[in-house]
Amino acid sequence: MKKIRVLVIDDSALIRKMLKEVFDATEDIEVVAVANDPIIAREKIKQLNPDVLTLDVEMPKMDGLQFLSNLMRLRPMPVVMVSTLTEKGAPETFEALEMGAVDYICKPQAKSEDEFLQFARALCDKVRIAARAKVQPVDSRRKSASRVITREKIENYRRIVAIGSSTGGTEAIADVLAGLPVNCPPIVITQHIPEVFSASLAKRLNNRYPMEVLEAADNMEVCTGRVIIAQGGKHLRFVKRGDKLFTMIDDGPKQNLHKPSVEVMFESLAQTVGGRHLVAAMLTGMGADGASAMKALHDAGAITLAQDEATCVVYGMPKAAWELGAVDQLMPLRGIAEELVKSARKA
Repeated sequence: MKKIRVLVIDDSALIRKMLKEVFDATEDIEVVAVANDPIIAREKIKQLNPDVLTLDVEMPKMDGLQFLSNLMRLRPMPVVMVSTLTEKGAPETFEALEMGAVDYICKPQAKSEDEFLQFARALCDKVRIAARAKVQPVDSRRKSASRVITREKIENYRRIVAIGSSTGGTEAIADVLAGLPVNCPPIVITQHIPEVFSASLAKRLNNRYPMEVLEAADNMEVCTGRVIIAQGGKHLRFVKRGDKLFTMIDDGPKQNLHKPSVEVMFESLAQTVGGRHLVAAMLTGMGADGASAMKALHDAGAITLAQDEATCVVYGMPKAAWELGAVDQLMPLRGIAEELVKSARKA
């Protein structure tokens, strides 16, 4: 069995030792070297050609973001960011994903053995995914793209849009929003994300794009011109009051190993508004969360689409939905925004 060769980059000797021990405990991952700053890491990459890097954000001589920017410009390769679990650190993490990092994980905060084991399993899974992922450096075309500010008549939208995503999803969502009008269809999103990061993601997208982007809270109306993103660590459900739909936060158990879960969001929409009033989209992500519920929506009259393999960082969730017969159309990421608007108008 060919092992995944990892270079660990972190200025903390304790973290370097911890990560090496985590990888050494696996059969399929090996640490080929460690580096305490990006200058040393640069030489190690040239010498050893690792499959995956784990990278800290704050380091001496050159911070992780500058190093990542240079790397993705000169030698794109899979990177997993290992960051601090704080709201303060979230913007830097999202910037790293924007530059082309495959995924991120928060350094363990608790000292309990169970929580550390959960971290170790998640880290190894992310490295395995990164080793197979399509590395997608930042697309400068999106940065220079002009905002779409066309105003649509509210009555033109007959369907709510629901989007599910995971690995690679924060940037895929940004691409979709970049192509939407300010008066976009009502949109709800479940992205697999840690608890303290979802507010920062919503704020970042709200500042960047013309529509209103909010982190979900109880009793938010799902309406035209508004995008609602599920809270990290909480499921997103819905309740109907008259002819209006409102959000409901659910702190129940994980589903399909996730919280928030795409499956939970899709199921709740099926129960409250029904498939004939929905457009469901599945973007890049590992696993199969949401595929079964998407099939039920499809069979109940929802218009369904999914991101194609060529443009996914990880073609897991879209593939699972496609293979179940839950998807009407596979599409490149660039075409999804326009299709969502068109489909949301259909009766």
